[in-house]
Amino acid sequence: MPKIVDHDKQRLLVAEAAWRIIRRDGMEQASVRNIAEEAGISAGSMRHYFSTQSELLLYAMNLVSERVSSRIQQMSFNGSPMDNMKRLLLEFMPSTDEKLAEMEVWYAFTAKSKTDPALKELADKVYDELRQAVATVIMYLDKLELSRADLDRELEIERLYALVDGLAIHAVLRPDQVTAKVMEDILSLHLASLCRGHD
Repeated sequence: MPKIVDHDKQRLLVAEAAWRIIRRDGMEQASVRNIAEEAGISAGSMRHYFSTQSELLLYAMNLVSERVSSRIQQMSFNGSPMDNMKRLLLEFMPSTDEKLAEMEVWYAFTAKSKTDPALKELADKVYDELRQAVATVIMYLDKLELSRADLDRELEIERLYALVDGLAIHAVLRPDQVTAKVMEDILSLHLASLCRGHD
């Protein structure tokens, strides 16, 4: 009997092989040949799963976004409002080893997206989604009447957006310095500063 191959599973294995190469050796080493070797398949058989290197890289980049979205959809927000907001924002930051791996790959793809239109389109879409999540947090504060009366909402969306993305970058570059606890403490302090009664 012919061997039945699960194409979706194989595409995932290939994408994860691409991640490993990018993390270990850098984006410039993420060639079809190197990825195929890492995945334990022939370069020729790669064409069954991805017709071009660009298609493969786009799939591997999108996988990061899908995993973050999947985790958020499975979250149960049953804590205090501040805890709920903090937990949501931490999903966009490398606060675990798994998320650190995702972020390292994401920033490598983001750098490449400057010269690859397909990757840029996806990067822009994901950053727009991150900004929307941040905007949701600010609007949630408003809805619960927790935010300061003098809050400039648009400015605070941009400030929180910059804080989340900046902390994530620093955590990737300096994980020994910007730890999960540091990220959580900074988020707690910042969210508190947006609320009524904060000095």
